[in-house]
Amino acid sequence: MNRRTFLQQAVTVTGASVVSPILAESSTANKLQRKQNFLIGACDWSIGGQASLKAFDTARQIGLDGIQVSLNSTKDEVHLRDPARQAQYREAARQTGVQIGGLALGILNEVPYKSEARTEVWVQDSVDVAKALDVKTILLAFFGKNDLKNDPKGTQAVIDRLKAVAPKAEKAGVVLGIESWLSAPEHLAIIEAVGSPAVKVYYDVCNSTVMGYDIFREMRDLGTQYICEVHIKENDYLIGQGVIDMKRVRATLDAIGYRGWLQLEGAVPKGKPMLESYLENNRAARQLFG
Repeated sequence: MNRRTFLQQAVTVTGASVVSPILAESSTANKLQRKQNFLIGACDWSIGGQASLKAFDTARQIGLDGIQVSLNSTKDEVHLRDPARQAQYREAARQTGVQIGGLALGILNEVPYKSEARTEVWVQDSVDVAKALDVKTILLAFFGKNDLKNDPKGTQAVIDRLKAVAPKAEKAGVVLGIESWLSAPEHLAIIEAVGSPAVKVYYDVCNSTVMGYDIFREMRDLGTQYICEVHIKENDYLIGQGVIDMKRVRATLDAIGYRGWLQLEGAVPKGKPMLESYLENNRAARQLFG
């Protein structure tokens, strides 16, 4: 399904889920892909190491395949934009055996891409950083001060800025993933307006559930054409013990042929230590998605 067909099927772009047929998956590539295991990682900020090398040691202790690393933070706006720091990260990955599984700009929640000029440089630079770290997906966060829900002016500003960076991302073979409170049709409206295969949806099963969206329908409607990567998350519960039907998430990912990274986020019950929680989260994720 192309973007225009998807949008034509949407009744609105204000939160209604889109109904579309599940595409048949008969190719040999998809059949082989479904036999492969997922790579399980975690966000550095979820395991106590946001924008810090210590996340590698923690991830190794947990038994994760990799980590989603932060480009920068409000305390250090340069961080991985510095080639010397990039070299340190590559060496940490080599020494620990923990892969750099993705790059994220969570800082945009505090310094919004939709309104702060300096964020344009960060996103442009993030493409170079992703290439230097050999990662293919960059998460752009749209929460807090950067929320796009019911903000047409901010949404248009983001579209304009993505149009400017998309050609660079395309050339580098990197995808910019939008993670937000928006519904599938609202995400697709942005992607259609930008008009680049380098802009996709970073799908968070928990956030979309909180918003009341039918996550299983949305993931099928978006498919791997529009989903670049997935957050497996719970709020205040361990993975597999919360409100998200993770077995059905697995079945849906199988149905659309997704076999990218699954990055664990949140999933620490109140009063339970992070490390203990993530040892259990990793075990549960291996059982559910292994």
